[in-house]
Amino acid sequence: MFSAHDWQAQLTSLVTQLADQDGAHDLNHLHRVWHTAQALLDDYPQADALVVQTACYLHDLVNLPKNHPQRHLASRQAAQLAQQHLIRLAFPANRLAAVCHAIEAHSYAAEIVPETIEAQLVQDADRLDALGAVGLARLFYTAGRMGSELAHGDDARGAHRALDDRRYALDHLLTKLATLPARMNTAAARQLGQQRLQWLLAFRDTFLAEWDAGLS
Repeated sequence: MFSAHDWQAQLTSLVTQLADQDGAHDLNHLHRVWHTAQALLDDYPQADALVVQTACYLHDLVNLPKNHPQRHLASRQAAQLAQQHLIRLAFPANRLAAVCHAIEAHSYAAEIVPETIEAQLVQDADRLDALGAVGLARLFYTAGRMGSELAHGDDARGAHRALDDRRYALDHLLTKLATLPARMNTAAARQLGQQRLQWLLAFRDTFLAEWDAGLS
């Protein structure tokens, strides 16, 4: 029987073998999500830490681009792939369903309600990594891979147009990231998410001031 430390080594090895070259969803992202989840676990001693840890490391086994037509199915595919590999590793069978649900429910695009505390913690931890300084870097990295522009040339604020975060990276701050803190499942995640969002909004103000200055 593997210890918690042994399982982390097994999961890290598995992810390293299967991961693609997406720098926004790399092993460092998985480490950060698990680190955040551990902090959230302090308030929920009844949660199964092994289920949370496993889902944190395997939630992006299938990671389709943000603009892929089947993006909403990626988390289900990741759960299926995770289950196959966990069975091979003799992962505790009575925890497999909980891990798979947490993986499926982490995805924003899938719109699956997390029904267990473990799934709620994984979802919160993953979404927290989209906020703050690292989240901002991940945003522009992903936008670059999608071929998005930094911002709308004449109306970066979106005052006279509909926001479009597939075309303009800056729009993503308001269309999605600004909505995340209120949608967190746990009080600790909502508080931390709001702090990180304030930093992002301050960045947006600075960005817009510099951008608008170039139009005058």
